Amino acid sequence: MGESFSAYPERTGPADVGAGQDPPGVWRLRSRGCWTEAAALLAERGGTDAGTALRRARLLIERCVFTAEGWAEAEDALRTAEALAATDAERGRAACERGQLAYVCTLLRVHDRADEARSALGRSAALLPPGTPDRALLDFRRGLITEHLAHDPAGARPAFRRAHARATALGDRLLCSYTWRHLAAIALRDGEIAEARHGFSESLRLREELGYLIGTPPALVSLAEVAPDPEAARLRAEASRLYRLLGGLPVWLADVLGGNAASGDAIG
Repeated sequence: MGESFSAYPERTGPADVGAGQDPPGVWRLRSRGCWTEAAALLAERGGTDAGTALRRARLLIERCVFTAEGWAEAEDALRTAEALAATDAERGRAACERGQLAYVCTLLRVHDRADEARSALGRSAALLPPGTPDRALLDFRRGLITEHLAHDPAGARPAFRRAHARATALGDRLLCSYTWRHLAAIALRDGEIAEARHGFSESLRLREELGYLIGTPPALVSLAEVAPDPEAARLRAEASRLYRLLGGLPVWLADVLGGNAASGDAIG
């Protein structure tokens, strides 16, 4: 591969603010990569309630992140959420998701929507009050754009640190698992191996505690990059096992794991 794996996986970031905010049943499905089924649980109210519609759109955008498919359905769900948004806060959250979808589409080379991503996140920043919890996710996503579209990891670090501090204060462990990963990846680029290993270890620990199965294989592989043998081999073997268990998800792990991972039989 031409680039370190830690620089690529989940450069899209989480689709939601905290696993604890998912309705009963939704997190269990989402964490195992069953986004279609999770979105179906929200479908009844998703056409009339702004919050439910946005949550459904987030799920379907996250499906795009891990599968590189389902773009039209995610777009339709997001348009519904945008149409139902009636307050500045709701419009700001919807704009943040618009930025996310455009960013993912650009990153996975489906269409170049970089300008749309930047514009949408800028609109979200203008609509969301400075102290709102939604700022944690917004800061994180603005950091992603700086790091991976502007190719400026050093410039992204302050945004990730703000997002990490806010996520920590909110008790948002899922978002913390992402901020730890991205801060660790920047540390690795700078040759700070001990700091990188700490960040990747913390990210993996949080995902395992949350039961975020779909996000565990990439966390294992990232930690393997900075782990000594035989620990690195053990981490990669576990990543391969989970990758097969998840039916070849995330799709972008295929090249990383190479011959150690196969598509396997899809489950749930």
